[in-house]
Amino acid sequence: MKIKAIFVVFVLVLCSSSFGQDARDAADLTKLLNDFLAGAGKNDPAIHDRFWADDLIYTRSAGVRTNKEELMKGVRSAEPKKEGDPTTVFTAEDVKIQQYGNTAVVAFRLVSTTTKADGTKTVGNNLNTGTFVKRKGEWRAVAWQSTVVPPPQPATAAVPTTGAAKPVTLAASTSTEASDPKTETVDRKYVKGPRGGCYYMSTGGSKVYVDKKFCP
Repeated sequence: MKIKAIFVVFVLVLCSSSFGQDARDAADLTKLLNDFLAGAGKNDPAIHDRFWADDLIYTRSAGVRTNKEELMKGVRSAEPKKEGDPTTVFTAEDVKIQQYGNTAVVAFRLVSTTTKADGTKTVGNNLNTGTFVKRKGEWRAVAWQSTVVPPPQPATAAVPTTGAAKPVTLAASTSTEASDPKTETVDRKYVKGPRGGCYYMSTGGSKVYVDKKFCP
């Protein structure tokens, strides 16, 4: 019985160390995240290429799944920002990191602040969860999940409001997730850029690139 009791204690300690270990690489992962968000606000292809793993699975807040190849295509095809264009700054709040050897889960609240030329600002909130794997000494995101945080409802509201939070993405998208007119409640004006790209202006004042078929 004594040997059995010692064995049980050993198993419990082992499980505790396996599932509750300290995130010893938390500082490196936090810096990687912050550097990425700073670059994502500028749509920097190099920072995206460094952050995402080649076998990435990315589930957007709009309910569309994509990969690194498509994500990078959207980043690289986006037109450079011009003076007077709205600017977006991404920051991470409530960051939580759990590490399991060479695998780590990073969960945080993404705050996107978009400022227009006239100084008006819009703020969006998403809950993001990334799974990272350390390969050859470098952490890269192999899976990403983004969920829109709906705006707070008035305490006296009898029924939910019809307004829905807008999806936020960390990269320009070439998918048709936001380009299907059937999913929208207002008409869009599609614009063909000087380099052949097709886009519309979001409610936050940002360019959202879509399939070129919408710009005849």
